[in-house]
Amino acid sequence: MSNLDRQPALSACGGRGFVVAEPVRELLSPRTVKLGESTEVRRLLPNLGRRMVGAWCFVDHYGPDDIADEPGMQVAPHPHSGLQTVSWLHEGEVLHRDSVGSLETIRPRELGLMTSGRGISHSEESPRPHARFLHGAQLWVALPDAHRNVEPHFQHHADLPRVTAPGLMATVILGTLDTATSPGTAYSPIVGADLTLASGTETRLPLDPDFEYAVLSMSGEAHVDGVPVLPGSMLYLGCGRTELPLRATSDASLMLLGGEPFEEEIVMFWNWIGRSHQDIAQAREDWMNGSRFGEVKGYDGPSLPAPDLPPAHLKPRGRVR
Repeated sequence: MSNLDRQPALSACGGRGFVVAEPVRELLSPRTVKLGESTEVRRLLPNLGRRMVGAWCFVDHYGPDDIADEPGMQVAPHPHSGLQTVSWLHEGEVLHRDSVGSLETIRPRELGLMTSGRGISHSEESPRPHARFLHGAQLWVALPDAHRNVEPHFQHHADLPRVTAPGLMATVILGTLDTATSPGTAYSPIVGADLTLASGTETRLPLDPDFEYAVLSMSGEAHVDGVPVLPGSMLYLGCGRTELPLRATSDASLMLLGGEPFEEEIVMFWNWIGRSHQDIAQAREDWMNGSRFGEVKGYDGPSLPAPDLPPAHLKPRGRVR
């Protein structure tokens, strides 16, 4: 799933100057965005209050949606560069196709990890027929400059490591949590984990004090460091934590996102990440003239055209602390 906004903002992100170096409790409200014919998402990053959490720079939460009589997710071929996409499902299935020849059905709690590098295009759709409900999250990770032009590739991991404690099961999506490390390729110090809490659970999750963190609520009722976090909202936690208190008042699911603060300043526009307006302008030109991003074969429909890019003299919208 991607940014289908036809009037996206040019956003400046990254840089340690905007990182909160101490523990905080900053609740982020989502922005509702229409995606395709029948899917509506809640966008948590980039947010007017915060642009990044470590290298995590884009977070959409969607569902649970009843798509029994709907086409479900239908995202036509579109490009990416300078980032990784992380597809994560709790219900439903998503069929992924891309321009390097990948064809994979992603199912609940399986990792679909696409590294765009110098450039890739892909499509995402609900299979036909498909499950009744669709519920998940789509996330992006910014690639550091040393790796942003790597060869594009796709990874699918059905079996992921877990960390367990009484009432808690944590599936490690990306990076390392406690003693468990995901098989997904990471290009910067990062962590992403799916947390399942049984009703009545009170526990503490070990954290790295050098990382900044946020928690996205997927379902149920949970308190994160004493703050109630409702489904579709995200709590930014800052840095400097060695552990995170969690309490579930019902069965609940959360996503923990964290990483070392991203030092580099980046520019985001539509589905591209660059370091300058010229990077984005070149990516747009390459997509529109059919070079660099390849072709997605097998998708029934045309590719998405790129939106207009704001003039170079307009400054990108920066991060707000």
